[in-house]
Amino acid sequence: MAEAARRGAAARAPRASAFERALGGGVIVLLLACVEAAVRAKLVNPALIPAPSSVAARLWEILSSGDFLKPLGVTLYLLGIAYFAACALAIAAGIAMGRSRAAYNLLEPLVEVIRPLPKPALLPPLILFLGLGDAMKLSIIGLGVFFPVLINTVQGVRGVDPVLIDTGRTFRVGRAVLILRVLLPAALPLILAGMRVALGLGLVLVVIAEMLSGTGGVGYLVIDMQRSFRVQHMYAWVVILAVLGYALNAAFLKAEHRLIHWAHAKPE
Repeated sequence: MAEAARRGAAARAPRASAFERALGGGVIVLLLACVEAAVRAKLVNPALIPAPSSVAARLWEILSSGDFLKPLGVTLYLLGIAYFAACALAIAAGIAMGRSRAAYNLLEPLVEVIRPLPKPALLPPLILFLGLGDAMKLSIIGLGVFFPVLINTVQGVRGVDPVLIDTGRTFRVGRAVLILRVLLPAALPLILAGMRVALGLGLVLVVIAEMLSGTGGVGYLVIDMQRSFRVQHMYAWVVILAVLGYALNAAFLKAEHRLIHWAHAKPE
C-alpha cells in the first residue's frame, strides 16, 4: 500500500512537457532579442548594457581560448570542499538534534542566533581573523550551506514515521544501523531539498568572497572586468556563472532522482 501511495503521488506530480520547456527557453530568447533591438535602436547606452550579440562574441573568445578553465576550477574547488564538508556536518548535527531533545536544547539557541544573519555580513570579521585566503572563503561558504541543510535534516528526522523506528527496535538493530537504514532514507527527501537550496547559496557566497578578496575565481574576474570597464567581458563571465549555476542544479536533480528514485517512479 505504501508503494502504491508513492506511485500515485508521483503520477499526480506535474511534469513539464517538451513544449513547455521550449516555451521557457523561448522567453529567454525573446528577452535577449528585445535587449538587442533596444541597443541597436540606441534606446540604452551600449557602454553600460552591450548588445547580447557582442557579449556572445566575447563569450566565444573566452571559451575557445580555454581561459575559463582555471578560474572556473578555482571556484568549483572552493565550492566543492566547503559544500560537502558543511553538508556532512549539518546532517550529523541535524540527526542529533532531531533525535535528542538534550542536543536540540543545547544547540538550538546558537543556531537561531547565527542562522538569520546575512552571511555576507560575516565577511568583515572573517577577513579580520582569517585574512583574504582560502580559509575565509571556505568558512563563509560553509556557513551559508550549513544552516539550510541542518534545518531540513532536523525536520526530516522528526517527521520519520515512528512505526519504522519501532520496527527497527523490534528487530534489535543497533543505533548506527537504525540511523543508516531507517532514519536517513526516510528523511532523505527533505535533506536533499535543503542541500539543493544550499548549493545555490554556496555558489552566491563563493562569488561574493572572490569579489571581496580580489584573488582568483570567476567572481574575481567579474569584478576585475567591471573595474577595468571591460563591460562585454564582464557580462560574458556573468553568463558563465549563470550556466554554471544551471548545470550544478541539473546535476543535483539527476543525482536526487537516483537517490530517491521511488519518489519519482512512474506508474505502471
